[in-house]
Amino acid sequence: MARRRTNDAKEPPSEADGSGLTPLATRPVVVGEVLFDVFPDGSRVLGGAPFNVAWHLEAFGLRPLVVTRIGNDELGDELLATMAGWGMDTAGVQVDPDVVTGQVRVTLDGGSPTFEIAPGQAWDRLDADAAVAAASNVDGALLYHGSLMARSGTGRAALRELRCRIAGPVFMDVNLRDPWWSPGGVGSLLSDARWAKLSADEILRLARTRTDAAPADPEAAAADLARTHDLEQVIVTCGEDGAFLWVDGCWLAGRPPLEVEVVDTVGAGDAFSAVWITGLLEGWSTKATLMRALDFSAALCTVRGATTPDRRIHNRHLEIWKRE
Repeated sequence: MARRRTNDAKEPPSEADGSGLTPLATRPVVVGEVLFDVFPDGSRVLGGAPFNVAWHLEAFGLRPLVVTRIGNDELGDELLATMAGWGMDTAGVQVDPDVVTGQVRVTLDGGSPTFEIAPGQAWDRLDADAAVAAASNVDGALLYHGSLMARSGTGRAALRELRCRIAGPVFMDVNLRDPWWSPGGVGSLLSDARWAKLSADEILRLARTRTDAAPADPEAAAADLARTHDLEQVIVTCGEDGAFLWVDGCWLAGRPPLEVEVVDTVGAGDAFSAVWITGLLEGWSTKATLMRALDFSAALCTVRGATTPDRRIHNRHLEIWKRE
């Protein structure tokens, strides 16, 4: 179904626009789950929010280091070959001799996904010492991770060590996947982050766990979250309604100016995060970053799954961004 979307961005005062940001140096470090999304028809696409983000960052020329763990199995071999073919650095990928490479069963309802994530997969057993050793070879500009990585004690330990050892700030992608999260766990991670990205549904769910008088709308919940955890930015994606940003007490909102034939929305939020991180690394203005993130994530909805081996989508947007 074609959807027409129009730009309704609202500018905050100039001091919150982000113009003139100093670009962050060196490379992003992306830590977390790498797995295969398995669809109802039996097809599978490489996924996991951190991997999806890293995939796009590589295509944008930012050379991310992916820190994760896979099984010593056929799917693990396929993953490594795919990463190498895309030009990605595999130095941070650990191989577990005993546990299988991660898989998630995806169910689609009108193009919108739900996920069945089994416990005890290879990425749950990320070794902290090996992760730190890999990351120590990179002067990390920022650390990206989601909340799902913290569902296991081993994952939480690895995140703690990486946060201590990487000097760069933290971009946290909140993924509330039942039953693998808790309000206290997510809150603890947010308190050490500089930037946080959530969906409108996720920010309301999180708000309802924090207080009996929870904010009634995502905007109020975003402002409350920023104040509670001293976050520099709270970015909230709203599906076909676009996204909005809370930054320094000001708002910026937009909708993608694209008409697209939606195949599915799997990974759209991760595509958005990848562009947002690119904007932070390249020093884009906040307004430009928002509109570019919305544009790219809408374009990704025209293909199956969260990643595509076709660089034309990435290259087309890179060319547009260079001309702007």
